[in-house]
Amino acid sequence: MQQQKWNRRYAERDLLWPEAPNQILIDELRDLPPARALDLAAGEGRNALWLAERDWRVTAVDFSHVALDRGRGFAEQRSLGSITWVFEDLTVYQGEEGSYDLVLLTYLHLPWAEFRGVLHRAVRTLKPGGLLLVLGHDVSNIEHGVGGPQNPELLYDPQRLRAELGELDIEIEKAEKLRRPVDHEEVGEGDAVQPIDCLVRARRL
Repeated sequence: MQQQKWNRRYAERDLLWPEAPNQILIDELRDLPPARALDLAAGEGRNALWLAERDWRVTAVDFSHVALDRGRGFAEQRSLGSITWVFEDLTVYQGEEGSYDLVLLTYLHLPWAEFRGVLHRAVRTLKPGGLLLVLGHDVSNIEHGVGGPQNPELLYDPQRLRAELGELDIEIEKAEKLRRPVDHEEVGEGDAVQPIDCLVRARRL
């Protein structure tokens, strides 16, 4: 059902999300040397495309074939052949263990039992020293931000993620809430409120 819903959402618009990559990810990644990346919940591929333009080799995974087809088309338009597009449900997806220098897990909002499974498998795909970035709507966004899911069980919390990752072979470098700059198309003309996101940056030992 969720897959059908997202396919419909992507099909209803020429572009569901902004074409530009997420600014928070740009700030976190712009100085990293290109290597191999795994983009989980890649959607239309805006972050994967940005990485590929900077010579990263990217595997982009999503369960919407509409989104992946669109991302593949964008890659062809830009002559980017370094992205592998994978049609897969992340609740069952098993990536290559110990294979990636960077794993992105962005705006994947699932019930906690499902999300923690995705999170654990994401960590296992990292090489030693590889970087994990988890980014999504923070639970405080419901009362103090704008947009995003309104069910707190689907939202992120820095302390909860820190505790979960603390059980794994990974060092947490950052776990924080931050406001995300957006344009008027996302929040409405004249709306001064910004979404509140949760960002976790961690490195596999």
